[in-house]
Amino acid sequence: MYPPRSQKHQAGKKARKKKQGRMWGFVNLILLSVIVLLVGYYLVTQKEQTGGSAPDSRNTAQQSADQQPADPKGTVSGSGEEKGSSGSEPSSEETAEENSDPPSSGQSENPPDQETVDAEQGQPAGSGKDGKDQASQEGKQETGKDSASGKADPQQDQIPEKLASGGASNAPSGQAILIHFVGDMIFSGKVETLLESKGYSYPFTYLGDLLKKDDLTLGNLETPVTTRGVGAKNKTYVFKSSPKALDALRAAGMDAVTLANNHILDQGEEGLLDTITHLGASGIKYVGAGKNAARAYAPEYFSIKGMKVALVGASRVYPESSWAAGTNKPGVASAYGQAPEVLKSIAEARKSADLVIVMAHWGIERQSTPDANQKALAHAFIDAGADLIIGAHPHVLQGLEQYKGKWIAYSTGNFIFTKSTVPATWKTAVFQASCRPNGGCDMKLIPYKTELGQPVPMTAEEGKKLMQEMQQLSIGGVRVSGDGTVTAGSAR
Repeated sequence: MYPPRSQKHQAGKKARKKKQGRMWGFVNLILLSVIVLLVGYYLVTQKEQTGGSAPDSRNTAQQSADQQPADPKGTVSGSGEEKGSSGSEPSSEETAEENSDPPSSGQSENPPDQETVDAEQGQPAGSGKDGKDQASQEGKQETGKDSASGKADPQQDQIPEKLASGGASNAPSGQAILIHFVGDMIFSGKVETLLESKGYSYPFTYLGDLLKKDDLTLGNLETPVTTRGVGAKNKTYVFKSSPKALDALRAAGMDAVTLANNHILDQGEEGLLDTITHLGASGIKYVGAGKNAARAYAPEYFSIKGMKVALVGASRVYPESSWAAGTNKPGVASAYGQAPEVLKSIAEARKSADLVIVMAHWGIERQSTPDANQKALAHAFIDAGADLIIGAHPHVLQGLEQYKGKWIAYSTGNFIFTKSTVPATWKTAVFQASCRPNGGCDMKLIPYKTELGQPVPMTAEEGKKLMQEMQQLSIGGVRVSGDGTVTAGSAR
């Protein structure tokens, strides 16, 4: 006997509901699985992002406010970032700037802006011995490029003695000396690989005798030169260059370098002391860092054509306060805050020198205009007695200014460096100053473009265009002609 139609309908309905229930259960299971996977992916991604910034929590990609270094006393103020390296090559520069708040007494600041160099990292620190003592080097007096040996005498690692017993030298009135300034130089990473292949004189192929026929050539050595040292842990880009680079640098005409920058301690105090030793062996003098504060802040003196020239170096950019030189501690001459020690050094040099030059490491990377700190410091340096200010660190050219009749070149850009993807970093110049005993200087720019590890002359059209750009970047109506001649605008 067949069941009634109503019973069959009810049974079918129950079966369909059961089937639908299983389907919905299956769909819910799939949706739940997808949700779990998405949540898991999110958590893993967040963990990776957090872990990626662990080596230096200050390394935000576009952070623009650089901080000042921590003061030994311990309170914190300021905010900023830095970049350094530990093995990987940076692909591009990042923007960073100086802290606008000077360090106050008794405070400690977080690290200042960390260079956003578009340069690659040097090789990892090795464990081998450098093979050279850290002994003090003898001799102080430099007589330009006319010395019999062709090299400057090695420096004594102490405060230089005055070349005159008091007052400026009696140089012939109106007799000028010719000085060239170049920008940032490194010999590590890809640059080192290239130089090992093509020779360490490769960077100077297109310079000819330009830096040999002047009276003084100065530049920024933005790397420790050592085979030893331990790479800095608080940075992303850490440089290390071979001592072989220095003999070629000296042969090209380099007389002295500033070590006041945010890379000279990339290989620790050992790396800095090795750099000083190797510079002495190659006959290149230095300022802006030393085995102690007295040496770091001390002017270096040169006697050229009867003129006494003083050179001072200082940095407003380094990653932490431990980089600053101390009474018995190697380090950098600091230009943070009101830069009292730098001003003191300038004033001391003014007492006996005919010409006082300051090389400053400052500013915001990849920014073509100087910030308020650069301007304030430059003016303070001139007020203290400086005749000529030459800046570095931004890795791009910045304009010029004349203040109280004295020239300020805010940034000389790169000179021997890696090549980034940022076109502004490809433009550079050799800054030429013709200076007289009264401290007056005439300025001229010689345009170059920076290829990998080598400055190459621009074409006439490229050079003319760069000079137009430099005039636009300059302050106070400064004019830059097509041939690079710089003339003052409105009086300051």
